[in-house]
Amino acid sequence: MEPVTHFLTGACIGRAGLNRKTAYATLAAVLAAEAADLDVLWSFAGPVQGLKHHRGITHTFLFVPVVAAAACGAVWLIHRWHQHRLARRPHPAPDSESSLPAPQPVRWAWVYLAAFLSALSHILLDWTNNYGVRPFYPFNPRWYEGSIVFIAEPILWALLFSAMLFPWIFGLADREMGVRRQPFRGRGWAIFALCGMVALWGWRWFEQDEARTLLSQQQVAADPVTRVALEPYPINPFHWHAILETESYYQTAEINTRTGLIDSEAPRDVLYKPADTPAVAAAKRSFLGQVYLDWGRWAVVRDVGQMTIPGTDPPQLPPGRTWTTVQFSDLRFDYAFRGTGRSAGSAPLSGWVYILDGREDGGEFLNGREQK
Repeated sequence: MEPVTHFLTGACIGRAGLNRKTAYATLAAVLAAEAADLDVLWSFAGPVQGLKHHRGITHTFLFVPVVAAAACGAVWLIHRWHQHRLARRPHPAPDSESSLPAPQPVRWAWVYLAAFLSALSHILLDWTNNYGVRPFYPFNPRWYEGSIVFIAEPILWALLFSAMLFPWIFGLADREMGVRRQPFRGRGWAIFALCGMVALWGWRWFEQDEARTLLSQQQVAADPVTRVALEPYPINPFHWHAILETESYYQTAEINTRTGLIDSEAPRDVLYKPADTPAVAAAKRSFLGQVYLDWGRWAVVRDVGQMTIPGTDPPQLPPGRTWTTVQFSDLRFDYAFRGTGRSAGSAPLSGWVYILDGREDGGEFLNGREQK
């Protein structure tokens, strides 16, 4: 999922009751909820390096205790800094000191538990979308994806934001009426948001199964289907994007589980498998090709001829030498509502390799950035 959902989920985990056990529980939960995505720093080494390491070791069960410990370490540094600032302040008079509420004690075992649960939540949230995770890496490199929630889900934002916003609004109203401030406000709202998230997952899981049942009852592709993927749309739990693979082509369809309708029409929704030319074979052996095919469960690799990669200049070669462009794309992200098109190669996470003389790597690009 995107960072907003991770941050807000961590905040709700902390405010669901752990913040009553120790100081810094919510802070540790928020930091641990997003810490795994620090692997995006690999992108500074190039876009293909970023793809190779994204959702890698930091998104595994093996690394969860490390992520939790790192979040606790950051909280400890903040705590030490805060204690140092307090020590430098003038001490209040005895009569005023007794009127101040006692600070909540720090219980580091509870702080670690909050961070641990949030680190686990990151893997679970990322599993629900169609990009997937490798939770058992490096022992098992297989990708797993639930494909039940779009990577950015406004319904989840509404649930999680409400858990933060409404307690604050009610707190303002209480202060206006002179009501004594309640500590740890918002526990019920946080629990409601987390339960609502799980309920949404269950609903979408049910609708995905309904979409699969509809596909099994109707013949969408003219040839035997070897595998099927069902990808979610944002907001609408009844709308699903289906990908069907046959021996010679891919076929897509739009499914509405509320009406039971399947929209698929050849040749509009058919993509024939491209030929495996020498240039395609060379591109698959490139660094980008190896990384992309390891990740892209629905990867399509095709020789598109002398097509200039968007944002780049074509290779400048002496007379007698030739070049061609090989495009990598993944059908899981070729959604109609995004305005992408397979012929244009504009789907997110598309890659290109310039192949020189049918065998030599002349440059690798992912999402418009070159891998140096």
